[in-house]
Amino acid sequence: MEGDKAAYVHDVFTKIADRYDTMNSVLSFQQHRLWRNFAMRRLPIRPDSKILDVAAGTGAWTFAMAERLGDEGRVIGLDFTEAMLEVANERLQRFPRRKNVEFVHGNAMDLPYPDNSFDIVTIGFALRNVPSVETCLREMVRVAKPGGAIVSLELSKPEFTPFRKLYYFYFYNILPRVGQLVVGDRAPYEWLPESLIDFPDRQRLAQMFRDAGMRDVESFPLTFGIAALHLGYKR
Repeated sequence: MEGDKAAYVHDVFTKIADRYDTMNSVLSFQQHRLWRNFAMRRLPIRPDSKILDVAAGTGAWTFAMAERLGDEGRVIGLDFTEAMLEVANERLQRFPRRKNVEFVHGNAMDLPYPDNSFDIVTIGFALRNVPSVETCLREMVRVAKPGGAIVSLELSKPEFTPFRKLYYFYFYNILPRVGQLVVGDRAPYEWLPESLIDFPDRQRLAQMFRDAGMRDVESFPLTFGIAALHLGYKR
């Protein structure tokens, strides 16, 4: 089952790689930029930080973190969809601080790095797409240094019932139609609401952070709970 999900997600993001950033802006009404800025203000980035951005996609968050680094810092963006990495590497050629950035092909379920390698490990808008949230979080904790920060910025489930109903109506009925108009394919954006059905809510995900080996876990609902930021530190 996990292999089936991984193959399907790979196919979905291969189809939309060259329009991924545009679609994020359209479908979130530009909110994803505000959410990322909120997350950036809470990341404990130092000039010399070593950062791993898991499921980096086209690199939007990877590049944002690289801009905060000094000459000794480094950020690696990892993704398992080759088409997304092609877009990221094209953007990298135009990025002023490209010597601080590297994109690699890899699997979030089996990160290709030794234990205790990174000061910060992030995942943005991708945790709901992995075959196992628990496995992904354990891998992120494993490669983080003791005391290192593990961060997830992700879509979530609104906690206010009337707004949640409106949100789900948009997700299930309007979003795929927008995808059809902009991308010419409903399927990738029918996957988006499906990916949230079994995904844990904000409080449950915070507990999963603790269970994976993190302390001082914080979670922040964003835009009435449409998204959530989770931040914890390796014990």
